[in-house]
Amino acid sequence: MTAFQNPKAAIKIEFANSLKLGRGKVRLLELVREAGSISAAARKMNMSYRRAWLLMDELNHMFGRDVIETAAGGSGGGGAQVTAFGLRVIQVFRDLENDADGLIQSRIAELMKP
Repeated sequence: MTAFQNPKAAIKIEFANSLKLGRGKVRLLELVREAGSISAAARKMNMSYRRAWLLMDELNHMFGRDVIETAAGGSGGGGAQVTAFGLRVIQVFRDLENDADGLIQSRIAELMKP
């Protein structure tokens, strides 16, 4: 097996306002969707709650639309829910990765031809 087999894209989208969207933020968003909370998602990524909250807040501001909605904690709990727009962000990003993977694999295959 060579290093050129099954190459994958590492997508990072840089917006004009210096904000970035990449695998880490999208994965965190996916984990919030699965766990229903920012704190649980943060634990799964070995990051502090504060860091995770700041990243989710950045995503909310990045698009000018909420990707998550939160409920206040306390005795009744709290939690976070990914919005329909947030689900779309996840899907579009994952689609971009898949598209890029296909293009990269195709171009690397061309490169490896004798």
